[in-house]
Amino acid sequence: MDKILVGLKRVVDFNVRVRVKSDGTGVDTAGVKMSINPFDEIALEEALRIRERGEAKEVIVISIGASESQQQLRTGLAMGADRAILIQTTAAADPISRARALLEIVKREEPGLVLLGKQAIDNDDNQTGQMLAALWGRPQATSASNLELNGDTARVTREVDMGLEILEVDLPAVVTVDLRLNEPRYVKLPDIMKAKKKPLDEIPMADLGVEASPGIEEILFEPPEQRQKGVIVDDVAGLISALKDKGLL
Repeated sequence: MDKILVGLKRVVDFNVRVRVKSDGTGVDTAGVKMSINPFDEIALEEALRIRERGEAKEVIVISIGASESQQQLRTGLAMGADRAILIQTTAAADPISRARALLEIVKREEPGLVLLGKQAIDNDDNQTGQMLAALWGRPQATSASNLELNGDTARVTREVDMGLEILEVDLPAVVTVDLRLNEPRYVKLPDIMKAKKKPLDEIPMADLGVEASPGIEEILFEPPEQRQKGVIVDDVAGLISALKDKGLL
């Protein structure tokens, strides 16, 4: 195939403890380290390995968001992607808006495969890939733990409750990936310098004919309750009594 399109989302780094704003309007990101969504990073690593095996010619990374998302796209270029596209919007796009915007780029680029993380760690929607496949009218396979390409088809292994499920889909297709698919490579300083010279196109979302207005309004954010201190009991009778005191029995 000629092209693989990989989606990268800018999220709070998974090592950072998330804090809710004092007024409850959202997550506090001031001074917080931002990174590529871990699932998306795995999707990019898989695309790079496919290209390195000679099964694709070009890997394109794409992100939707404000200009700050260029940082994550540059990281993707440093990992080895050939070029990048930023769909610019300052609005909080919901999954269907993201899928519609991605569809417009898919129409322009005509990739043989679209790889996305199965979900983003900030909202855990797990919807954009499925919506893109539906709008595109092409097959999809989600939560891939193994991916094999064979000409015009892709063989995808998924981990399910009862074991492994193997799907075969015709290409072009949308595949979302799970954590067990691979381990992403480390970015080296020379690659970071080279990435600065790689092309990064910026396209306003409005130019694609897509509105980023979310269909769901988030009205309040609250941190989880702090864990209660544990109780040490001497025997089973004490355990039962403690559970009764808490109203659990």
